[in-house]
Amino acid sequence: MTAPHDRHERFPALRRRGFLAAAGGAAGAGALALAGCSGPGTSQDPEGKAGGTPRRGGRLRAAFAGGGAAETLDPHLGNLFVDAARGKALFDKLADYAADLSAEPRLAEAWEPNTSLDRWRITLRRADFHDGKPLTAADVLYSYRRIADPAKAYRARASLEPIDLKASRATGERTLEFVLKRPTAEFPNVMAAFGTCIVQDGATSFDRAPVGTGPFEFVSFTPGRSTVLRRNDAYWDGAPHLDELEFVVANEESARVNALLGGQIEYAHELTPATGRAHEKAGAIGIVRLRNSAMQAFAMKTDRPPFDDPLVREAFFHIADRAELVDGALSGAGETGNDLFGKGYEYYADDLPQREQDLDRARHLLKRAGAEGLKVTLDTSAVAAGFTEAAGIFRDQAARAGVTVDVRMGSKDSYWKDILDSGTLCCYRSGAMPIESHISQRLLTGSTTNATQWHDKAFDALYQQAQSTEDKAGRAALYGRMQRKLHAEGGFLVWGFGDWILGTAPSLHGVAREAPANTLDWARFDKVWLA
Repeated sequence: MTAPHDRHERFPALRRRGFLAAAGGAAGAGALALAGCSGPGTSQDPEGKAGGTPRRGGRLRAAFAGGGAAETLDPHLGNLFVDAARGKALFDKLADYAADLSAEPRLAEAWEPNTSLDRWRITLRRADFHDGKPLTAADVLYSYRRIADPAKAYRARASLEPIDLKASRATGERTLEFVLKRPTAEFPNVMAAFGTCIVQDGATSFDRAPVGTGPFEFVSFTPGRSTVLRRNDAYWDGAPHLDELEFVVANEESARVNALLGGQIEYAHELTPATGRAHEKAGAIGIVRLRNSAMQAFAMKTDRPPFDDPLVREAFFHIADRAELVDGALSGAGETGNDLFGKGYEYYADDLPQREQDLDRARHLLKRAGAEGLKVTLDTSAVAAGFTEAAGIFRDQAARAGVTVDVRMGSKDSYWKDILDSGTLCCYRSGAMPIESHISQRLLTGSTTNATQWHDKAFDALYQQAQSTEDKAGRAALYGRMQRKLHAEGGFLVWGFGDWILGTAPSLHGVAREAPANTLDWARFDKVWLA
């Protein structure tokens, strides 16, 4: 049984797109200092699809927000969009998410479970590392054991928790057997999880000369400024069209846009809705909209006052006017949320009633909690589109319920790291991943990116039960129970799902338009070309 054997049966309709991993971070806008300009090129067609025959050559310069001097090329530590894009260029995973969020084979050529779903046999494709060494089962086992190290805080550690890595073993040079702690029906999602790149057996250092199996090879890396890569002519999935790829850091959206307009870059990641609207008709640059791709939320820390009281969390759910937040913070480029991740995805609990603003109910709940006249600090930053606008709008909404919200601006360099442990309320976002992956990486007691500090042993047990349930309807019922609990008392106030907006130069072709952030074809620069 090969990996995509039943995709259409498992996913009868394409699910609406959702982000990531929470990602963000930033260094100064001055980090973008580029020489030269893009060469003359043809305009994209009206649909923004690839125009003409792919052309080989040239250097693509892609601008992302970054993480300052603390940036790393370690693919197991990355937490930012630029980390994910660089990781994809240098490394591969066993599987990755297709546009419909099904697991698509990458370094794993095929996979097959036993009848009890607690052992999965993996066959690796023939692929070589950049130094010419062939990919082996030993590399896979080393990579997963490194990620699962309990002494480290690698992002995907909770995702790999179902695997008994001591019992798992290589059965040949390119075959291995994963032994699981319990039956896991959707194990391919584990192999596709964010942060599960395969590295070379024994590799520990990545910032000076990382060696992967990806489409590009390392040239240079200056944290917070630039990463230069060159084409891997021996790439197993076909050599890239580009000669070189450069990631440049530009944390201010205006810097990314101006660099794109000035010919200093050809790809600008994450533009605001207002910028997208302004340039869609002008035609000087291409605008790619990944519809409703980014979850927008406020994260309440459930392990500390005042949000350790579920009555206060419920009150905040009723304070939010989600339509006003979508209109004001996203300029209407999105749709309202209902305090759950993954709207439109498989297993999403769309039977729950849409929560509406109810200030009287909010005041009543706060009174019951003894929290009348409550004052809280809302952490935000210009690190992501709509964050500062959302903070201001919610501050005004809360005031009408008698709650004082003090908006505190955080550092773009360290915002995403800071909010994981500090503060009580913050602006948050996420991109595409299956709902079960969102749960494993953000909502289990052992999740390393648990921004709401949601710790519930009964919830953890339900997740394990859902993983072990072979019957799809039974799994859906369990995920429904978990989401009802989150909807009632969780820490994510999900107010909307916004468009993910990219800017491209007229000379850039082949950028995927149906690839939510964090899926395989998002920021996939081995398939684009300059013309």
